[in-house]
Amino acid sequence: MKIIISRTDNLGDVVLTLPLAGFLKEQNPEATIYFVGKGYTRPLITCSSSVDVFLDREELLQNPQRLADLQADAILFVFPDKDIARIAQQARIPLRIGTSHRWWHWLYANKMVSFSRRKSELHEAQLNFKLLEPLGYHVLPTFSAITHWYGLQPPALPTDIQAMFLPDRPHIVLHPKSKGSAREWGVEKFYQVALQCPEKQFFITGIAHEGELIKAEKPAIFALPNVIDLTGKVDLATLIALIARADALVSASTGPLHIASALGIKAIGIYPPMKPIHPARWQPIGRQVKILVLDKNCNDCEKKMPCHCMEAISVGEVIQSL
Repeated sequence: MKIIISRTDNLGDVVLTLPLAGFLKEQNPEATIYFVGKGYTRPLITCSSSVDVFLDREELLQNPQRLADLQADAILFVFPDKDIARIAQQARIPLRIGTSHRWWHWLYANKMVSFSRRKSELHEAQLNFKLLEPLGYHVLPTFSAITHWYGLQPPALPTDIQAMFLPDRPHIVLHPKSKGSAREWGVEKFYQVALQCPEKQFFITGIAHEGELIKAEKPAIFALPNVIDLTGKVDLATLIALIARADALVSASTGPLHIASALGIKAIGIYPPMKPIHPARWQPIGRQVKILVLDKNCNDCEKKMPCHCMEAISVGEVIQSL
């Protein structure tokens, strides 16, 4: 049996979809699992022992015949992607499964599951499993089961990065920015964490543009003797290896936070109590997860105002969690 999982959005979303591959492999060890994703997510997806073949979204759109040549039995549109749905229909994949809440699925899918992610009380990773119902699987996985199905096997850490790890010191990854996808805690507070924990070694991660933003907001953070600036200096494969080697990661709701939890290291997530971006829907799932969030319902920053609920999480709470 050949099954395609399509999740063509971002890193955190991909992490929360990988357990589908793990579950399907557990149920069908002889099945071939394909995963359609954005090109930049390839290093993450290929780390999963449950994914046999990565398919680049843009390459498929440029050469749709490749999808037909796979002769797949089923495709799951976990992330609604109109273009992928269209070429899957043209490839005549027998079973094309999507949510009924996207109009183009009525054109291109032939099995639809009716549920609303935005209004559900379930976690994103649990909601993904609803798309397995047309395959005959009616399962609401526990967080423990989801942790078991990640199957991430990190690549080797390059020797130059490995040399940055000092003996007998905790090593913490700080990921202050989110490329605008989440409410952020603030660079000043990340600086205070590193300043107040001189006995720990900190790695600051993010893309190059985020590094420039951090330097503009708080240049002193990179002057601390226990801080190493890795912004814009490591690719995704190296970032995954770095996270796997570290003791903990601190971040808002970002892909690296979900990668940390999937790899089993301590993942400290700082979240707003606002639906639908609250931790009940988007928290990382793993063996060592700590969520910091105010115990209240709040939509004050729905219009992307400064998030006072995020600001209310103290530096002391993060240090205590570490």
